[in-house]
Amino acid sequence: MDSARTAVVRTRFAPSPTGYLHIGGARTALFNFLVARRLGGKFILRIEDTDQTRNVAGAESKLMADLRWLGLQWDEGPGIGGPANLYRQSERLESYRAAARKLLDAGAAYYAFDTREELDAMRAAAVAAKRNFRYPRPARLPSDADADAARAAGRPVVIRLRMPDQDFVVRDQILGDVTIRAEELDDFVLVKADGWPTYHFAVVVDDEAMLITHVLRGQEHLMNTPNHLALQQALGYHTPVYAHLPIILNMNGSKMSKREKDKAVRAAAKAALDAGKLDRARMATISGAEPGLLDQWLAGETQLESDRLLRLAHALHVQMPEIEIHDFRASGYLPDVLLNFIALLGWNPGDDREKMTLDEMASLFEIERIGKTNARFDRAKLLNFNTTALAAADLGRKVRGFGDYLDANPDSPFRATDDATRSRLLAMHDGIRTFADVETKSGALFAPDDAYPFDADAVEKNLRKGDGAGLRVLTDLRDRLDVLTDWSTAAIEATIRNYGDAGGLGLGKLAQPLRVAVTGGTISPPIFDTLAFLGKQRAMARIGRAIRHVGA
Repeated sequence: MDSARTAVVRTRFAPSPTGYLHIGGARTALFNFLVARRLGGKFILRIEDTDQTRNVAGAESKLMADLRWLGLQWDEGPGIGGPANLYRQSERLESYRAAARKLLDAGAAYYAFDTREELDAMRAAAVAAKRNFRYPRPARLPSDADADAARAAGRPVVIRLRMPDQDFVVRDQILGDVTIRAEELDDFVLVKADGWPTYHFAVVVDDEAMLITHVLRGQEHLMNTPNHLALQQALGYHTPVYAHLPIILNMNGSKMSKREKDKAVRAAAKAALDAGKLDRARMATISGAEPGLLDQWLAGETQLESDRLLRLAHALHVQMPEIEIHDFRASGYLPDVLLNFIALLGWNPGDDREKMTLDEMASLFEIERIGKTNARFDRAKLLNFNTTALAAADLGRKVRGFGDYLDANPDSPFRATDDATRSRLLAMHDGIRTFADVETKSGALFAPDDAYPFDADAVEKNLRKGDGAGLRVLTDLRDRLDVLTDWSTAAIEATIRNYGDAGGLGLGKLAQPLRVAVTGGTISPPIFDTLAFLGKQRAMARIGRAIRHVGA
């Protein structure tokens, strides 16, 4: 590597636009960001969109929104530009064609014309012979004329690398030296029959063009690296510093997969259908999925994309396992807390330190402190991190975070609230773990006063039980609250407590009948705050409705 190339450290994060940012991708982005900041370099965002069959419309903007929400702003890339000019692979096809031509002219790559059926037969023969499949390189490499003739005959024409007959050593900053034997390597495809480059080819050409000095990526890419080394060797490119990160697993050792979300929501959807709580037509309307797609999904034949799953999960009141960054935003986590937690998935800053700002992480980050073993995603620990951070946060930070949460939940009834109302709501909710707790505890306050449902068990226990003791309390309190001219939290509290003191009743005997009356259940913010928030007219209407409901 010449001095001009190594003068400035340059790292990159190169996602494919297939959906929201996965938790593993977020950690890769963070570690590359931290290396660049620690060493005074540049962090580049590159969109790897050459696999046209997998690209999802709108996914690029979602990826970038997730990165910005986390605070990982790139120095070069889409929307910013930079010396490389083009940062989407679909815009860089000329570069790949030039590199392919160079390899063909040097005899380092060659055309191949096999059909899928022919390749499948070769692989099946290798399996039957109990040997690894290696593409049978022709004795005479086909010419351009041969390739033209094959295309004219309707055969697929690809370009393969002529893999050198040598072992490759990956010098990894985390795993140490890893040797891959020549017999394990194959003449892999560089350019597909549609003319688009494969991932392996495009990533190597782009890393060279963008002067990438360090590549941090998941361990699942380790076996790809010999292909990249071979390409760098054939093209006369430099080799960046490689570091392959440990995989992130659930606490039970399973992979953190988007299928977990799909499975959880599908189970809830089927249960709702079986119970008659939701029909297929309504489910299709909520999710935005046409009936045919919904039927396939319910049968387990396909997956729904994240936005549709989120809308269904919200309607079904099911907590999806968070897998993508957007999931955590939609669940109400603070971005800096999530980023801090992600940093600890495989990296140890030393001194048993856990709570850090992004700047502090950058000042402490060293590749050598990344572990080799797979990381476990401890959701309970993340929830504890977030609970502690929310308890320490000032109201302004909470309001901003609550706004982020609502932006990620377009169907929330809280979306229509202004900052003043949100401030009031948040002040009523001490001890929340995530912003989703606000909606869980206060959601009924935003329902129509004549339409929120009553929980039968809550009504039985708190209003009917004991020969209607709770109902009598509720009726007495209705009469006392109805004459109040000062509908403040303090005045409401004084009225209720005075009634309890006179009758020798503890607050629990007073609050729960009121809570069931005005929310339909037993969960709400403190009852005095709840009544004040509703306002006198709405609160009294709800109490009257509950009394009529029990007496019916």
